Amino acid sequence: MIEVDSLTRRYGETYALSNVSFSVAAGEIVGFLGPNGAGKTTAMRILTCTLAPTAGVARVGGHDVTRAPLAVRSQVGFMPENISLYPDNRVHEFLRFVARLKGVPGARLKKHLADIVGQTGLAEVENRLVAHLSKGFRQRLGLAQALVGDPEILILDEPSAGLDPHQNVEIRQLIHDFRGRKTVLLSSHILSEVSLTCQRVLILDRGRLVAEEDPQILALHSGSWPQVTLRWDGVRDEVYRALAALEGVAEVIATAAGADVSLRADPRQMRPQLAAAVIGAGGSLQGMTDRVVSLEDLFLRLTGDRISSGSRRGPAGPDEREETEQGEGT
Repeated sequence: MIEVDSLTRRYGETYALSNVSFSVAAGEIVGFLGPNGAGKTTAMRILTCTLAPTAGVARVGGHDVTRAPLAVRSQVGFMPENISLYPDNRVHEFLRFVARLKGVPGARLKKHLADIVGQTGLAEVENRLVAHLSKGFRQRLGLAQALVGDPEILILDEPSAGLDPHQNVEIRQLIHDFRGRKTVLLSSHILSEVSLTCQRVLILDRGRLVAEEDPQILALHSGSWPQVTLRWDGVRDEVYRALAALEGVAEVIATAAGADVSLRADPRQMRPQLAAAVIGAGGSLQGMTDRVVSLEDLFLRLTGDRISSGSRRGPAGPDEREETEQGEGT
């Protein structure tokens, strides 16, 4: 559904993308990872026909982004990182406006929008002015407008930004449920988030593709599984064995006060099992804290000190600012 071959975008002597090639199959969910300035937003803007490439080819749904932009846009739902919303519209008014732009037939408009509002958790603010929405609900509305028209392909730039943990789990599950039904390319800064949603991860460093892997394998190799730190009083060895025996636990590392537990599963779902294992083995649980491994940690492992290196001119890589001068961030 998405094919990219030697994609390059250059601003003068600065490369935002340099010879990037990848593909996303129909029904696949792929994560696009990289720190600010890596080129994620540049790639997504090219794929959604809002920015032209300097060189290379990109096809979405079988259509070339430069030769058939309208055909591409008709198949894509796009959620930019900073979405433009109309503050004087109510939520339901804004979604109806988007539906009219996308040509949703009037006969199914009411049910279609009701389904989207339910999926994205917007029911409680459906009649609220956009200007009065919190950051979290603005993110939900951004995702909702991308879903209008039931596009085959979704391109989502930082869909979890600004969401609280509960909202994050809901949106993550919604995206996960698209597997096999929609083609999804999403960007994020957090590897652990993508490892729980995506089937494959593409990592950009200064406009170049530096890694392409199953996210769980990549996390294991980089030591970047989601982690929970447990503290307890009492027995030690018995609790370590009980934790290690749990399905979904990748590794248990002993600490002075308890253990750091690396997980293959969602920490939110594993907490009750972790607590029960500690107590069942004879420990007195004192605390449980999530630890999210940042993408920057992973980059330091993959690229050493190249992240903080100096000038990035020419084809060796793009400038760290990427599109700041164009008014867009990554």
